[in-house]
Amino acid sequence: MPKVCVEDSVEIYYEELGSGDRYVICSQVSHGIYSLERELAKRGFHVYLLTNRGFGKSTHVREDYGDHWYDRFASDVIAFADKMGIDRFVYSGASHGAGTGWHVALNYPERLICFFAIIPGPHNLDEGKMSFRAMQQKGILPKQCFRYPTDDERILERRAQIDAAEEALRSTPDYEAIYQSPETKAIDYGRPLAALQTEANLQEALKKIKVPVLIIGGMEDTVSRPELMLRAAKRLPICKRVIHSRVGHSFDIWEEAADDAVRFYENVVRTGRYYSPLVNDGKLSL
Repeated sequence: MPKVCVEDSVEIYYEELGSGDRYVICSQVSHGIYSLERELAKRGFHVYLLTNRGFGKSTHVREDYGDHWYDRFASDVIAFADKMGIDRFVYSGASHGAGTGWHVALNYPERLICFFAIIPGPHNLDEGKMSFRAMQQKGILPKQCFRYPTDDERILERRAQIDAAEEALRSTPDYEAIYQSPETKAIDYGRPLAALQTEANLQEALKKIKVPVLIIGGMEDTVSRPELMLRAAKRLPICKRVIHSRVGHSFDIWEEAADDAVRFYENVVRTGRYYSPLVNDGKLSL
């Protein structure tokens, strides 16, 4: 199993996809069979999918980091990049994976080319700090609340494949030890930027993020609600926000997200911003 030691006694498990020097790093609790990052690997990016400390095949930890779980996840991303000899990279993540991205962008902006923030929030801290994973485990949220109802046969087929892959994983002999250990079950990593304590402080922090950010979300998302993504976009200095209709938090249309992400990346590399170079030729086009 490929692992990198990021700290004394802490190893991060990772999956590597693609090749080349256009690096993308994503760190999440787990990685599904479909994601933006998997699509990017098909489009010429060198992708590393990291499993957060405390989960899966990464080192399980007993320490509770309180309001600073995401700071730990972010520092693990940087330690991983250092070990792999990667200076600058794109950070990409969805939901809680995007949560780590907010911390990377704030704490290590010099390492980022840009940030792909998918269904990212960040959540309003005045509404609470419990992670949605913990809320689901406690029965506060049903699993199906993340999936927006659809009659699109392609999406339904994709969801069936995802469910089948998860069921196959649960049937493996070491599933409980790897994915359901007591240490893992005890973790509530909370919400991104929780140490800021209030929504007002969070909004001020967003203004300090100087790296270009692409926010992609769904109009029907009840977790990373459209109004949260809008308020983030309004405060980020360099940001593009794309919202898809009839899409919820499960976000089933990764190919479309990849189209947006590749264009965003190419414009950032060329202009330092999210849009194409402007041509001022004094001519009026009709």
